[in-house]
Amino acid sequence: MSDEPRSGIPESTGRHAVVIGGGLAGITAALALADAGVRVTLLEGRPRLGGLAFSFRRDGLTVDNGQHVYLRCCTAYRWFLDRIEGTALAPIQNRLDVPVVDLAKPEGRRLGRLRRDALPVPLHLGRSLATYPHLSLADRARVGRAALALKGLDLADPALDAQNFGDWLTAHGQSARAVEALWDLVGVATLNAVAGDSSLALAAMVFKTGLLSDPGAADIGWAHVPLGDLHDRLARKALDSAGVRTEVRTRVTSVSLEENGGWSVEAPGETLRADTVVLAVPQREAYDLLPAGALDDPERLLEIGTAPILNVHVVYDRKVLDVPFLTALGTPVQWVFDRTEASGLTEGQYLAVSQSAAHEDIDAPVAALRERYLPELERLLPAARGATVRDFFVTRERTATFAPTPGVGRLRPGARTKASGLYLAGAWTATGWPATMESAVRSGVSAADAALGALGRPRPRRLFAVEEAA
Repeated sequence: MSDEPRSGIPESTGRHAVVIGGGLAGITAALALADAGVRVTLLEGRPRLGGLAFSFRRDGLTVDNGQHVYLRCCTAYRWFLDRIEGTALAPIQNRLDVPVVDLAKPEGRRLGRLRRDALPVPLHLGRSLATYPHLSLADRARVGRAALALKGLDLADPALDAQNFGDWLTAHGQSARAVEALWDLVGVATLNAVAGDSSLALAAMVFKTGLLSDPGAADIGWAHVPLGDLHDRLARKALDSAGVRTEVRTRVTSVSLEENGGWSVEAPGETLRADTVVLAVPQREAYDLLPAGALDDPERLLEIGTAPILNVHVVYDRKVLDVPFLTALGTPVQWVFDRTEASGLTEGQYLAVSQSAAHEDIDAPVAALRERYLPELERLLPAARGATVRDFFVTRERTATFAPTPGVGRLRPGARTKASGLYLAGAWTATGWPATMESAVRSGVSAADAALGALGRPRPRRLFAVEEAA
């Protein structure tokens, strides 16, 4: 890189940090450290940045590996978008509005909506809940009472982590239909697990923060461009501008503490020496790279389970969906998004079907998935019944997120390790959030904060304000 002074970059402290992993957590940590005047090298094993939120080319289209959304309450990810100058490319709804189609009902009575009004919490959802056609009057009343009970839970209570959200819902009068048509409708997409497989602590965090904190907290945002434009192209531009040396296709083989208190990071063809290291990789890879003694019980990282996400991609010869997205009941299909414009398709329509907690389908052959999902899309979208399918393919992330099972909270480590100068980042660390883009960014901020404190460097003024996890 050029030795010429770079405008807006703090004067270097002479300290060097190595960030291992170029997902959202690693990018965030690298930017925060560089903004504080630390010399940073970012190493990523893949050929691109962005972790598990990336794009690739297929037959002239730019395809996201999966559909990712965020909410207005995701303040850290919104900071990230602003930091890489990508906010305008991933706008948020003016007001929460989710079409919900129930295929178990007769045609003409299938559509319901979850949307908010410009009223204070919890009245902002009152009219939507009162008129939600997919629940009985009795279920709607019981949902309201459960929501108030959920709002009263103390997220700092460690006992919540050991409890099962499904059992809690049953104990609070929620029918199987209410769980399917409301609680799991939201929970599966955000937690990547059904209520019965979810920690009450994480589920309560999602619903309290998203639906019961601020009227606009659950308004949905998503990228109107390929994810690679944000998490790779714009992120690289921001890293370059901050003076970060970024190396892709560089897989770290070992991290070790030297006698002088510094760190040695081994990569093919190069040994890097650093004052501090941020390990921003998945938990199993972190386990393999952690030096002895860095955590009291590193085997706990291996106890953190994983959960899959499957995305079904269908290109039709005509428009079959008239809204940006919808979600469905009475069908295996969960959420359907229109990705036509973002992908660069100029004729027809390209839909992405996002299937969370996809344990049953994740290893199914493409032919079997085609036979399963195309008829369901025809049931869901009448205009698809006469359309020609120009392309059908799937993307699979078998370890897309950590599994939010009861007890997972005690397994998630904080940013600090027992090895001075070594920090952890990743959506799986103890951020208090489930495995989301928000959690990843928060973890990167926490790791950078801890590292800067140890290096005696002030936090950059423009860094997102986040309270570090324990």
